[in-house]
Amino acid sequence: MQRKTFIGLMGLTAFTLALPLSASAQGYPNKPVRLVVPFAPGGTTDIVARVVAERAQAALGQTLVVENKAGGGGSIGAMEVVRAAPDGYTLGMATVSTTAANPAINKKIGYDPLTDFTPIINIAATPNVIAVHPSFPARDYKGFLAEVKKNPGKYSFASSGTGGIGHLQMELYKSLTGTFITHIPYRGAGPALNDTVAGQVPIIFDNLPSALPFIRDGRLIAIVVAAPQPLSQLPGVPTFKQVGLEPVNRMAYYGVLGPKGMPKDLVDKVAAAIKKTSELPEVKKRIEDTGSLMILNTPAEFANQMRAEFEVYKGVVAKQKLTLE
Repeated sequence: MQRKTFIGLMGLTAFTLALPLSASAQGYPNKPVRLVVPFAPGGTTDIVARVVAERAQAALGQTLVVENKAGGGGSIGAMEVVRAAPDGYTLGMATVSTTAANPAINKKIGYDPLTDFTPIINIAATPNVIAVHPSFPARDYKGFLAEVKKNPGKYSFASSGTGGIGHLQMELYKSLTGTFITHIPYRGAGPALNDTVAGQVPIIFDNLPSALPFIRDGRLIAIVVAAPQPLSQLPGVPTFKQVGLEPVNRMAYYGVLGPKGMPKDLVDKVAAAIKKTSELPEVKKRIEDTGSLMILNTPAEFANQMRAEFEVYKGVVAKQKLTLE
């Protein structure tokens, strides 16, 4: 599924002109730049991408095209970036699903997350939440755990796709609690949320930004959240650490990367533009209002973060003997 948003942009700003330009960065960009979102519209990856893209125009200096390429737990969109020329005109949204969880479980994914991309910047980290449809028999964590323990196999959970962070985090949760909940994968968080809100699936493990509007409206009930501390957006909802499940208490990241081999000056120019945009008060507020934390680290720091998450999920897959079959 594809969806493109064309955002009209202004010309080069003083900020852009002030950046040191070498031969490869000179004149970049002189045509539209694609930002590939590897999931369907409506999920957290899409939300973060569009919030930044709406205001990136002044710093970037060209039209930015946000393009959704869903499927394969994010691998289809990720491969779109892998196959692109390293000229800065095709960028991708990087998630834990596409750069850690999915590659950890899928040996045939077609790319190496540590060598086939050029990390640019991590924009934000977002909590993950288990939420249920209001028809679910329990409305708090104690009741939820008791219900799924009492009825192994009765309930199913939706995720953004097989091998995604929602899938693997729930599998880790199941292994630690001795519960059995059937996985229903979707082609992104948007479709998964739609079916959970409609009551077709009773449980979802999702990123908080995409789930929060439905939680606020009472169309989903938050049960437990992966966050450093309890969130003001979810009063009374415990963290996984608070319920004794610290290994599950991991947040997701949403950054930008390019194909391998992008010249450093292009990387630095894109990183500076995204950082400047993300620090705008209105952009920062819109992202933080979702429960996310701004990160805005360097390319080297983001590369180290991607490597660390990949190692964590490789360990989860090995320990739990998870496969795609």
